Amino acid sequence: MENFVVSARKYRPATFRSVVGQQHVTTTLQNAIQSQHLAQAFLFCGPRGVGKTTCARILAKTINCTNLTPEAEACGQCTSCVAFQENASFNVHELDAASNNSVEDIRSLVEQVRYAPQQGRYKIYIIDEVHMLSNAAFNAFLKTLEEPPGYAIFILATTERHKIIPTILSRCQIFDFNRIRVEDIREHLRYVATSEGVAADDDALHLLAQKADGGLRDALSMFDQQVTFAGNNLTYKDVVQNLHVLDYDYYFRLVDALLRENLSAALLLLDSVMQQGFDLHNFVVGTAEHLRGLLVCKDPVTVQLLEVSDNIRQQYVRQAQAAPLPFLLSALNLVSQCDRDFKQAKNQRLHVELTLMKLAYLNGAVQFVRDLTPAANGEAKKKTSSLGDGAAAPLASSNGHAAPAAYAPAPSPPTPSTSTPPQAPKPEPQAPPLVHAPAPADGPEPLPVENGVAELHATPSIEAAPSEPVTPRHQVRDTLPHVETGRPSMQGLEPNQRPTDVRPGTVPAPAPSIPALPKLPSLGSRLPNLRDVGTAMASQPKAPGAKDKDQALEPASTGPLAPIDPELLRSVWQQLADERRAQDKMSDYMVLNRAVSADANHVILLTVDNPVQVVQFNDFRAEFMAELRRRTGHPGLIVQTEVAAAAPTGRKLYTSNDKFAYLAEKYPALQEMKQRLGLDADF
Repeated sequence: MENFVVSARKYRPATFRSVVGQQHVTTTLQNAIQSQHLAQAFLFCGPRGVGKTTCARILAKTINCTNLTPEAEACGQCTSCVAFQENASFNVHELDAASNNSVEDIRSLVEQVRYAPQQGRYKIYIIDEVHMLSNAAFNAFLKTLEEPPGYAIFILATTERHKIIPTILSRCQIFDFNRIRVEDIREHLRYVATSEGVAADDDALHLLAQKADGGLRDALSMFDQQVTFAGNNLTYKDVVQNLHVLDYDYYFRLVDALLRENLSAALLLLDSVMQQGFDLHNFVVGTAEHLRGLLVCKDPVTVQLLEVSDNIRQQYVRQAQAAPLPFLLSALNLVSQCDRDFKQAKNQRLHVELTLMKLAYLNGAVQFVRDLTPAANGEAKKKTSSLGDGAAAPLASSNGHAAPAAYAPAPSPPTPSTSTPPQAPKPEPQAPPLVHAPAPADGPEPLPVENGVAELHATPSIEAAPSEPVTPRHQVRDTLPHVETGRPSMQGLEPNQRPTDVRPGTVPAPAPSIPALPKLPSLGSRLPNLRDVGTAMASQPKAPGAKDKDQALEPASTGPLAPIDPELLRSVWQQLADERRAQDKMSDYMVLNRAVSADANHVILLTVDNPVQVVQFNDFRAEFMAELRRRTGHPGLIVQTEVAAAAPTGRKLYTSNDKFAYLAEKYPALQEMKQRLGLDADF
């Protein structure tokens, strides 16, 4: 029985020309071979199954070939090529870094590099999965990789470039391998199927190429599996059944049911999918991809973005023509939201069914909104046209309502019809002057009460308000100083009198003296800052009867005060403190969280722990006092703060001299020892 060789090995490319989907890499390598500009180290990066190791072997075979073709391809017939094809070449060494990742392995490799090749020109070292090397192995490999012998070339291959240290990356020529396109994989599968004598549908091969996710090796492995399952006649149905994937037909039937608003058919289709053992999340993701395909097929220019076979693409185009664009956009949004919330849902089937219910009636909802939109626009247009052809746009008033069009140009009176031909309309001036429009003779009739419309505010009139006669005012002037209650004494002055004239029999009050500004210290050419001004103001003596800032906030008492209920005061005080804590103002709460009481003069003494709390209380004193007075109903409350005296601790900090004096008094020999030895107490 002949041993079976998998297609990934049997049809492995042997020349640069046979490499699939990596022309940007193969062309660069061929040019480097022809121009003899080969680097000492190459790094091939890319996903799995895209040809990294294959290109490394082709490069190693080609650079040692003694009979290159004009296209820089290996001949396959010389001694070096034959030895390479039989795995008997002493010039090509392959190392698996996944199992040889220690420093000793790299040291053994470095020792081999010291020996020149016996035949051929180069010794090539291919290190696969190089990202598996340890940091110590990388560091041991740096010097040899940077300055190898002229006959040594290193080819590194990895799927995880980010795991390689930058010092290695800087010493290599890096080639990034791309994922192979679906069309390229399908064409290669067609070539393999033809070579193996397998009749395969284009849809089946396209589905295999799509499921390979850009890896040719995965596609060939799945192809061998499908041929083993279905024989030499590979159909699309067999591939779908063996790969256990949802057919496109499910999604086409689902969208058809949703467009017909047939919820029952959509729910039965979902149940059929679950009965066959498919994952609900994969169904949701597939639905989103199907809706995206329909959205792409709405425009003939973007149809090429859909990576499906020609038969499936035609079905997409036909269904996209039947599906409205608003439906596709809204449906894609709903399915994407279902995909995001799927893992958090407790009942995942119900979650998907609710999404299908929304999708089933989405088309009708979109049409309902579309029907309402012209009606709303027509109503707005009708209201706008009722202002008249010559009415200007309403101006916004200060209260937020539209101001009446009182400044529109006056409409021209109707003229009797004559036989004169109509004149051409005159061009409007660029900036017409604003004139006052006369009130219309007959206004619009008021709306009847039966229609349920009621005015919420008085309708502004467009008539000009009559101007009120200007009456001479009686000019008054404050001539006496203010009394304590803050009510000034006023004396009347006639308009024709000067401000210095007073009524006979009265003595003019002396003008209040303006306090002189404090003299700032001499600062030279430097401008005074706020700190200097504040210091100078604080050093000035206060005038008699002047009040502090804190006392200025307190209202002046004018008579006997009503007593305050202590329970009410404590309750309101505690409520305000708790509100500060609820607002995450713990520093304010710590200041207020203490027992307080008011005396007969409505003075509350607040005892705090330190001066910092006094400053904190002064920051919110005004707001706190206003709320305290409002809730207690006593506007004459006053809060005075004081710092509690620190209790003596009874402990003292002793110095070295104090300790020595105490011990010398207890033990006199210490004093004599200090004198004999010449010691000092500060030690």
